[in-house]
Amino acid sequence: MAKNRAFREAIYREYMEFFERAERNRRWSVFTDIPWDQLAEENNDEEAALNAETFVGVESYLPDYVSQGINVVREMFGQAWFSANWGYEESKHALALREYLVRSGQRTSEQMFDYEEEILGKKWTLPFETARQMTFYGAVQELATFMMYKHQEKLARDRGDEVLATIYGYVGRDEAAHADFYRKVTQLEIVEDREGAIRDMALVFKNFRMPGTLLVPDYDARTEVMRKTGGVDRGVFFKEVWFPTLKKVGVTREEITRASAELRKSAA
Repeated sequence: MAKNRAFREAIYREYMEFFERAERNRRWSVFTDIPWDQLAEENNDEEAALNAETFVGVESYLPDYVSQGINVVREMFGQAWFSANWGYEESKHALALREYLVRSGQRTSEQMFDYEEEILGKKWTLPFETARQMTFYGAVQELATFMMYKHQEKLARDRGDEVLATIYGYVGRDEAAHADFYRKVTQLEIVEDREGAIRDMALVFKNFRMPGTLLVPDYDARTEVMRKTGGVDRGVFFKEVWFPTLKKVGVTREEITRASAELRKSAA
């Protein structure tokens, strides 16, 4: 359903605020802001390297994410331009982690190219059909990713790996900003159509999966390592991702529960 002009203008204003903050306060360089000269073999850790490699794998579907996602929001200038900016920032995340793995000697360049070829043998498709559903999916997924990066940053710092900790710090800050933008657009959707928006939120929660689930090789084994070393398990997901997101967009658990019951009823 086409959005009215007031809604599109509101999203444009949200994007301009997001973009201004990014330009003034959040831009960072893979080349000059990461302390590459502090790389040390004694900080290498295979579980940490595997986690970084997994994140690179998830990020490698960037062409699919951008090409499919941007067309869903094509009619809304602010959200479409956010998708373009999002793609730029996510590309830096993959580049920084890829460079870390190669420069630290934990992976060769050939290994990374082989991995990327295997990764791109599959194609990511939109998990949901509408812009509103994908917006709320983004709010949840980006916050979950931020939590993963935050835990990995702490582990790297505790291990004395300032290079990897710095990368995760920058990347996590970006992910938090992305989640915040998606939440604000979700709030606009709720104001416009509370019942429909909450129904979509319930649908997303019921069918939520992280993007790498069906794409990254050996994903289950990789996520087991990640959970063991600071990943987001079910309890953390509810406590630090799902419930805070509901609170920030002004939706109660009871509303989601009712909408979920209605979805089950209509599917029966």
